[in-house]
Amino acid sequence: MTLLPMAAALAGLLWAAPAPAGSYPEAGRVLSIGGAVTEIVYALGQQDRLVARDTTSSFPPEAEALPDVGYMRALSAEGVLSVAPDLILSEESAGPPETIAVLKEAGIPFETIPDGTGEGGLIAKIEAVAEALGVPEAAEAPVARLQAELDALAALAGKTETRRVMFILTLQGGRVMAAGQDNEADTIIRMAGAVNAVQGIEGYKPLTDEAVTAAAPDVILMMHRGEATADLDATNDELAAVPALATTPAVKNGAVIRMDGLYLLGLGPRTGRAALDLHDAIYGGS
Repeated sequence: MTLLPMAAALAGLLWAAPAPAGSYPEAGRVLSIGGAVTEIVYALGQQDRLVARDTTSSFPPEAEALPDVGYMRALSAEGVLSVAPDLILSEESAGPPETIAVLKEAGIPFETIPDGTGEGGLIAKIEAVAEALGVPEAAEAPVARLQAELDALAALAGKTETRRVMFILTLQGGRVMAAGQDNEADTIIRMAGAVNAVQGIEGYKPLTDEAVTAAAPDVILMMHRGEATADLDATNDELAAVPALATTPAVKNGAVIRMDGLYLLGLGPRTGRAALDLHDAIYGGS
């Protein structure tokens, strides 16, 4: 196995997220938008300041007891303002843009936490939330845990033969929607020391039968979505019923991995642990 996939994932791409524009230690009614941001607030021990969260914020389980202002990409200004926040912490992908514009004009501090991948980006994300909450020192413990997990991943590099992994987002009507480059799935696959089997496309795209065959994944990776959307979770039999997938080493060998979606793709404080678990699932704990 070459060191390149692991090294590229863990190097942080020589990038660090900028700190938030403001720090609000006095904020006592915080709304978190985005599963990773909410997880970080809990990891910092600042959960008592939360008054609401968005639908994607399902971990830790106690977060689900908070009022839900809606899906982060389909927010309404009325729903957000109804919980009377005095600070909004949001991931970059929150929307729609017109709602975000209204919220920013409402006079409530609105801090966008930059997306981050790789070592530098993940650590910077934790530090950005801590800075916005006015508790920069609280980032030390979760950052240390994340760093230890990233170091453990780096120590695994080169010990196994690289395996090709295809992340399938959905399988509907026999059409494979898979992850190319520059997305959360590609990031976690590379962090786990594997290679994304789907090359030459960005984001999540439907694949032709020829593209599936050419990808020839050793492993198929999917996510558990929970009871509400369990109908989107394809079974092994359903994978095998797709002719192009049936010919792949992954389906022939039953090498299908399923992990909780937020844990796998959230790119929050649990990402190091998730990548270690994925590595063990791909390589059999080697």
